[in-house]
Amino acid sequence: MTMLDDAPRPIPDAKPARPRVVWVILSLAIVFFFVALAGGSFEGKLGDVQKNDNSAFLPGSADSTKVSNASQKFNSVQSIPGFMVYQRTSGLTAADKAKIAADAVAFRSPTQFNGIAVDEVGAPQYSRNGSVAAISVPLVGKTGNTGRTGPQLVSTEKSILTAARKGAPSGLAVHSAGAGGVLVAFIDSFNGLDGSLLLSAGLVVILILLFVYRSPILWFFPLLGAGLALSASALVIYPLAKHNVITLNGQSQGILSVLVIGAGTDYALLLVSRYREELHEHQSRVEAMIAAWKGAAPPIAASGITVILGLLCLTFADLNSTAGLGPVCAVGIACTLLIMLTVLPVLLVVSGRWIFWPKRPQVDHKSDIATTHGVWTRFANAIVRRPRRSWGIGGLVLIGCVIAITGLKTDGLSTIDGFTTKPDAVVGQHIYDGAGFGKGAGAPADILTNASSLDQVVATIKPLKGVQQSADAVCVQVDYAKLAAVLKADPGSAAQLATSCPAPQLQVSPVNGKLLVTATLTDSYDTQPAYDTVKRIRAAVDRVSGADALVGGSSATNLDIQDASRHDRNLIIPIVLLVILFVLGILLRALVAPILLILSVVLSFAASLGVSAIFFNHVFHFVNADPSFPLFVFVFLVALGIDYNIFLMTRVREETLQHGTRQGIVRGLAVTGGVITSAGLVLAATFVVLGVLPIVFLAEIGFAVAFGVLLDTILVRSIIVPALSYDIGRKIWWPSKLARGAG
Repeated sequence: MTMLDDAPRPIPDAKPARPRVVWVILSLAIVFFFVALAGGSFEGKLGDVQKNDNSAFLPGSADSTKVSNASQKFNSVQSIPGFMVYQRTSGLTAADKAKIAADAVAFRSPTQFNGIAVDEVGAPQYSRNGSVAAISVPLVGKTGNTGRTGPQLVSTEKSILTAARKGAPSGLAVHSAGAGGVLVAFIDSFNGLDGSLLLSAGLVVILILLFVYRSPILWFFPLLGAGLALSASALVIYPLAKHNVITLNGQSQGILSVLVIGAGTDYALLLVSRYREELHEHQSRVEAMIAAWKGAAPPIAASGITVILGLLCLTFADLNSTAGLGPVCAVGIACTLLIMLTVLPVLLVVSGRWIFWPKRPQVDHKSDIATTHGVWTRFANAIVRRPRRSWGIGGLVLIGCVIAITGLKTDGLSTIDGFTTKPDAVVGQHIYDGAGFGKGAGAPADILTNASSLDQVVATIKPLKGVQQSADAVCVQVDYAKLAAVLKADPGSAAQLATSCPAPQLQVSPVNGKLLVTATLTDSYDTQPAYDTVKRIRAAVDRVSGADALVGGSSATNLDIQDASRHDRNLIIPIVLLVILFVLGILLRALVAPILLILSVVLSFAASLGVSAIFFNHVFHFVNADPSFPLFVFVFLVALGIDYNIFLMTRVREETLQHGTRQGIVRGLAVTGGVITSAGLVLAATFVVLGVLPIVFLAEIGFAVAFGVLLDTILVRSIIVPALSYDIGRKIWWPSKLARGAG
């Protein structure tokens, strides 16, 4: 045997495998990079495929949806009620009234405005004190099966408001109002989403990354990766939303933006941190990245898959907007994973060590210092020195926060209470309501009934509490095409028609034995009293034998949305918990640890709701929260909050294999503490940015998720989970072999 025979032989296929892996990642990085660049042009188009009207959110099984679909057979144009409101506090002058009358004529002209339901424009109404006037100016929401887009509705409403204000006598205030005006204000609030929201989120992330990396260069790469992921997401989401495969609205687009930026930066932080460690061990940047990728990719992938599966659970929702949010955000996380695990590593390697300037990592074999020295090592040792006291005090803090959850109000927000600002339509609505006009005008309940039971249904509805007691309150739906012909021949008959039910010759004709009845309510369509009236109407008509009546309209739609939200919350939360528990069990190859992590995050979620209740009621003075609020917060907090526990416990498991469970917990917390805390700060800050948009619902979600992420990062992940795991010891890994190991 020669000396050559004694030489160590390489493991077969060890070296050939590495170049293959590098080339695969490099090829994927190039593909995804150009795909993301191609998707950039679609980001600005997402607003064109949004659906922000309430009826589009409901499933076909909802009563209000069935009524809405059937009503198209009676009138081909489906309108959205709205008003122009005129006010002079000292009393309307003759010049004011002349201007108002001229506007009413102009609004009925089919050639002057595009998008007004001209046949439904009403005559001017005046308040008793003579200071306020209103003209009913409904918007065309749908013609046949073709709906108008959000930008089209905004354009029409703005053109109406501009025309009403043009030439108005000095001192005459003009505002929009009604469901149409408020809906347009809601849609318009998302204009510039890609600008203001992304700019705010980007600036926040840059500031945090500058502090974390202490480098004026390195922050650029995580943010570039997040931007590419957002562009790639738009490339996928746009055609799906355009062809009605998923439902996209302004809220889901806003959440998508902050989610991709926050999660993408988190994944980048973990990869860059591991890469920096390996640069202390390897001269070759490629070798360092391969080692870092092997260590960071599994927890990043596990985290991303957990979030994706949690989000996809939302597809079980009855509410289309909630069901649509799941795949929209899941696409965003999937694109983020692909970009951060392919494009980002290549960019970091190609750029060289100088991107870490002024503290460029050198080959000094000191990567283990983080696990034996430093602030987080001292913190970890302090936690495990008295673990029971650490997790006990932390648990009491969480329980104290949970107690406040009894103050959380989730009965729903009226549209005028749904803004953090005062858009023109909200100002106009307050003037309209205060002028003494019928609050339910323009947004009646629609009752679809068998024509043979018409008289009995009308007689049943008329005396109900919450229904206006006037001659024209409960009537068969007017046929606006017939009405337009009458008004064209005799314009003076408009005033008479406004005070009584339409004559039989002006009513819609039965369709398949069905007729549509409208009932004007005494309360604004988006308030709880109106919803209670809808419930009374539904209960009453259900008792009419043979009527087969269904109740729809704006109030019924809002009520059905609230009911669907509660159903979705009760159904989806348990499903998400089971899915995440299953993923954690596979990832950690244990049962005790996943149950512990799930319980800790759920307790953190409940504590976040409790603190949110305090701030919503006593600091921000929000009137209420939407019924879907707890579900959205739960999905984001549990799916994202579990991320940090995945990052921690996968590293703890890695260290446990070499050092035992208890020492593995100390080392795992020491090495991940800084990067995970930084990731939590980034994610919390990006969700806070949702407050840039003037929507109460998004502001509430942003606050609750941001606070919950910080609570989970600082208290649960840094103190409670490590201390409790240390106290339990190796049994934390039961039933895997690690449960029988040392420590």
